[in-house]
Amino acid sequence: MARSWKSFATAFASGFMFAMPVSVTFLDHIGYVAKVEGASMQPALNPRNNRDRDVIFLNRWSVRNYDIQRGDIVALDSPRDPGTRLVKRIIALEGDTVKTLHYKNRYVKVPQGHCWVEGDHHGQSMDSNLFGPVAVGLIHAKASHIIWPLHRLGKLEPLVPHKREPVGVSYERMTDEMLNDMGETYSRS
Repeated sequence: MARSWKSFATAFASGFMFAMPVSVTFLDHIGYVAKVEGASMQPALNPRNNRDRDVIFLNRWSVRNYDIQRGDIVALDSPRDPGTRLVKRIIALEGDTVKTLHYKNRYVKVPQGHCWVEGDHHGQSMDSNLFGPVAVGLIHAKASHIIWPLHRLGKLEPLVPHKREPVGVSYERMTDEMLNDMGETYSRS
């Protein structure tokens, strides 16, 4: 009996010594699962106001080179509270001009190395309309799939909600009103 216990302990220890680094590597570089809290991403995530919360797979590998696009749902650190993780949709990328919903400037040109993120449910979202453009370095992962509940199992496709696309004008063709709303940083002089 003592011999079988020793064999079991040895097998367990060697399995643990292999599984632990593999698990840590997977979580750090490939991805992880997370439960989505709150209503800020309704209707894409947590579409019903009940206790069923969506569980999503967050793909770290896909953002390792900041390979993000408009419409992606991403996990990021809050610029206001670094201990808080947010799940938001990318609306605009660096160089894009976005018409804000209630930010201090009506139009914002997204600076280099930044993006504009919003929740799909604007009345319930703490997003770029509150804190402005977000450094892409705060993005940790891209939400690729809903994995729970099973009836919602599926891939999350990039989608910019209707009327939230970046403004389709170049800087040279911007109206003076747009430039005034953007502030002194973007004056023509």
